[in-house]
Amino acid sequence: MNKNNFCVIMAGGVGSRFWPLSRSSTPKQFLDILGTGKTLLQQTFERFSRVCPEENIYIVSNIEYENLIREQLPGLKDFQIMLEPMRKNTAPCIAYANYRIKQINEAANIIVAPSDHLIMKEDEFAGILLDGLEFVENNDALLTLGIKPSRPETGYGYIQVLSDLIDKGNPALKKVKTFTEKPDINLARVFVKSGEFYWNSGIFIWSLKSIQNAFDKYLSNVSLLFNELETGLSSEDESQAILTAYSDARNISIDFGIMEKADNVYVLCADFGWTDLGTWSSLYEHSAKDKAKNAALGENIMTYDTKGCLVSVKSDKLVILQGLKEYIVVETDNALLICKMEEEQKIKQIVNDVKIRKGEKYI
Repeated sequence: MNKNNFCVIMAGGVGSRFWPLSRSSTPKQFLDILGTGKTLLQQTFERFSRVCPEENIYIVSNIEYENLIREQLPGLKDFQIMLEPMRKNTAPCIAYANYRIKQINEAANIIVAPSDHLIMKEDEFAGILLDGLEFVENNDALLTLGIKPSRPETGYGYIQVLSDLIDKGNPALKKVKTFTEKPDINLARVFVKSGEFYWNSGIFIWSLKSIQNAFDKYLSNVSLLFNELETGLSSEDESQAILTAYSDARNISIDFGIMEKADNVYVLCADFGWTDLGTWSSLYEHSAKDKAKNAALGENIMTYDTKGCLVSVKSDKLVILQGLKEYIVVETDNALLICKMEEEQKIKQIVNDVKIRKGEKYI
């Protein structure tokens, strides 16, 4: 296995769209949402250990989740757990990871990925990652993985590609023309029909040298904060230095800060059974269903005249549903959500309202 291959897993999100199962104290990446016996974080770590040495896989997350990370991935060394003192979006997160990896291996080629995605075709995915790592090792390129859209989805970002052939040996490799964030349904239909657009998976591959050059050019203020950190700091001194850097860093995504501006951005167009498990409907899509297209995540669920629903309840509770069509029903110890599936985008606002009106204990 190539010792220059590194992976950065971003695991600091709060997963509010998966409320009430996902809570601020235990977000969805630390839950076994799919019922596999492993959390999303554990599955993600195992997935990338197929292409990167395990000691080269780093977890970047909020400081409040340190214990969860250590419990779920007990084999990690201290230097592999990178704790953010505050949430400042993905660009500072990646700059922090670059700083840490540079201390280990300046020739690193790096995969950056979220901790909460579902990959159905693991073998194909590993092969695509290796192709991507080889490409960025030999080219000054910022690479992302694009997914051929199966429907006009409004919850994903889109990548428009140029038709020019980049590599005769790999026709799936394209130059990026534009990025578009979460279009409305009419624009999404145009995108899918055109054949020029792919879903943005949020998975990136680049060499340390290429991404650092991009930070220096497009996000120099963020780059400078982390470049100024001294190497060989004590644990306490480094924590204080990271706090200072995060306090001064811009709150900005890597997409907006660099990917949408750089001229050396490429995409590998692929199909490896990907979905962003960002919503209850995305979980519903990939769950087993009965004849009435109900997905029941629980052992004591009975339905009558009920169709197209997702039901997630504790296994020891008997739940009976009658007359519902395309609803999300989720029960936890102290909360019950019943929401039309077509209106689940309101869940994020609901969580904000609950926090204001009912307090932190429900969040």
